[in-house]
Amino acid sequence: MSDSLENGSAGRRPDLLLIASSETDSNIYYATKFLAPDSFIFLRARGKTFLLMSDLEVDRARAQSSVDQVLSYSDYEERTKKRGIDRPETADVVQTLLSEHGVKELTVPANFPLEYGDALRTRGYTLSIKKEPFFEERALKTPEEVAAIRKSQIAVEEAVDEAFDLLRRAEIKDGLLYLDGKVLTSESVRAHLHLRMMEKGCIGQHTIIACGVDACDPHNEGSGPLRANEPIIFDVFPRSSESRYFADMSRTVVKGRATDEMKRLYDTVLEGQELGIRQVRSGAHGKAIHEEIVQLFEKRGYHTGKTGGRMQGFFHGTGHGVGLDIHEPPRIGKSDWILKEGEVVTVEPGLYYPEIGAVRIEDMVLVEKDGCRNLTTYPKKLEIG
Repeated sequence: MSDSLENGSAGRRPDLLLIASSETDSNIYYATKFLAPDSFIFLRARGKTFLLMSDLEVDRARAQSSVDQVLSYSDYEERTKKRGIDRPETADVVQTLLSEHGVKELTVPANFPLEYGDALRTRGYTLSIKKEPFFEERALKTPEEVAAIRKSQIAVEEAVDEAFDLLRRAEIKDGLLYLDGKVLTSESVRAHLHLRMMEKGCIGQHTIIACGVDACDPHNEGSGPLRANEPIIFDVFPRSSESRYFADMSRTVVKGRATDEMKRLYDTVLEGQELGIRQVRSGAHGKAIHEEIVQLFEKRGYHTGKTGGRMQGFFHGTGHGVGLDIHEPPRIGKSDWILKEGEVVTVEPGLYYPEIGAVRIEDMVLVEKDGCRNLTTYPKKLEIG
């Protein structure tokens, strides 16, 4: 069977089966545009799409989903019992549905539940596993999807600016930041930021507000008091509760005075990011873009490698796709992805040296034929307040 979901045997698209919750699985949400907390069954057979839903959700699914037909699970459970199965399991009910459509071969995602996979194979079905991207067309965003991502990004930028206003208004005492007599911490600023994003219809999780040495670990969320004259990385990537689309932005700021070494580090990362953004276009190789930034950093004297058992320098990818998942294809990094018009990717180089500080600057861009359109408009400035 072809690795693409667009071409099956004899030119027909392969039959697909997904069993998952659309609150946690973006593929089944993409296929159905229906949001539910519990697992349900999606089938694409002979070019038509079906949902098999519990009585709890069947009417809502008929009103809200984008599939051709929504079927009642309890109806199919009764049909299965008529086949002589007194207590039908999910696989038995699915078998009844598949038999109606003459399906014997199915393509399933790599995260397809093993329980159902084993049960269906035992019942004589052939399952072909397709790795991500399961729906390759997900990477190419429609104008409506781009608008949804941009709407999430606007919420990020407004909320980040309000969080930065806390830093602007803060006083410096004994090297710490105080606002209204209280020490500003990563936790307090994160809570403020999450609240503001929630008011704008976006839910933030694992938001990074990491100060000083903490920021040298790129995925350290940050904790404790925020300190003056040290870099603070904000990496904010909420999901819209309305559209389900993510946004992603990173900024690095210093409240007070940055050292000359820190200023040079920041300027170098910004130069690398601008280089990367200039290179993004349809047909560009992600690996080549990443390597150009690495080479720039090396020329500026910023080497990557282990020092004292800890990685320093630029040791993560340059960018990743953004959509219904915060990390999705394509990639701009060590693996070679060819960018295509319509993809939304981040460009986020970073440099990390505990003795100097850490900098990461991230924008989202829309890949176009002859370049890219930056979906991020928030300014980039190191010293704040």
